[in-house]
Amino acid sequence: MNKPNINKKPWPGAVSLWAIAALMSCFGLAQLAQAVGECTEIASGLHLPLGTTLTNQGNLLVSESGTGAMDGRISIFDPSGNRRTLLDGLPSGINDVGDPSGPAGIAMSGRHLYVAIGTGDVGRAGPCPGSDRPNPNGPSSPIFSSVLVIQFSSKVEATTTGFTLTMDDQQALANGQTVTLSDSGGNTITIRMIVDFPNYIAFPLPCFPDNVQLSNPYHLVAVEDTLYVTDGGRNLVWQVDLPTQSFAELVNFPNIPNPLFPNLGGPFLQAVPTGISAFDDQLFVTLFRGFPFPTGVSTVEQIDRFTGSDTTLISGRTSAIDVLPIAGRPRPPALPGRNYLVLQFASEGPFFMGPGLLL
Repeated sequence: MNKPNINKKPWPGAVSLWAIAALMSCFGLAQLAQAVGECTEIASGLHLPLGTTLTNQGNLLVSESGTGAMDGRISIFDPSGNRRTLLDGLPSGINDVGDPSGPAGIAMSGRHLYVAIGTGDVGRAGPCPGSDRPNPNGPSSPIFSSVLVIQFSSKVEATTTGFTLTMDDQQALANGQTVTLSDSGGNTITIRMIVDFPNYIAFPLPCFPDNVQLSNPYHLVAVEDTLYVTDGGRNLVWQVDLPTQSFAELVNFPNIPNPLFPNLGGPFLQAVPTGISAFDDQLFVTLFRGFPFPTGVSTVEQIDRFTGSDTTLISGRTSAIDVLPIAGRPRPPALPGRNYLVLQFASEGPFFMGPGLLL
């Protein structure tokens, strides 16, 4: 059996905790559980929504990975739940395990929206479990495995009916050009590629010496002039200097023993970093862990953003996919110090048994 999609990117449709930040602006911690329990659906028909972020105008932006037919999208939701398109035509391709991959994590800083673009169709499954090879036909987009920045005004945010990126625009971005788009109302936005990560690196396996490890940017956070990007394919966090657009590995997460081996899966589990947030010069990263997704092996890591030193902050989780530190809110007496919201895709393993949890 080929390595499941979660080893390359987190499960499509996982909800970001940044959406919950909207609740935190209105409710204290004591009211959060009740507020979340009274959720109301405000939209349907989204194509694999994977990331959310709030704007300074009070709108919610949602990234959609698409269907694999070059139809990735960024949507705008106003506080009443009305949806409009901000940007359509973003890259979306079928990845190595047959699922759509495109726009993933997003982060808003001022009037700049940073968008992580996933691995897309850069790779194809290899001949043995857990292996990959480059797509022999080449990727359908030149900007997979990258980070884009979209700059738009508050007027655009309030009035646009949508912009569309073309393949020529994608090639221009790959060539380092700034792309300016116009909508039907005369509004404009600009788009640039901030960083283009390697699509893959050589990663020989005993069963397949030509194996490659695919880059798969998943989530990101902006701190001053630096972006920090989790890569669920390469099992690391990238540090991107915005003024120079240079990038380097900040921390690389090792494999851990698989407690279900040899009955299920291989001897080791990959880290699969997913959610990331920042507070007090520290980064907080969830490690989802890979196939067969056992109970209790997922963690929240605390990383010094200057040195890259890594300490396990919260252990014993199952399929943790996002984390959000909470500061300046009432704390229950049983939880002294800073509190954290942790989102779990499932409550038991293996293979995502039990409901997802917000802890």
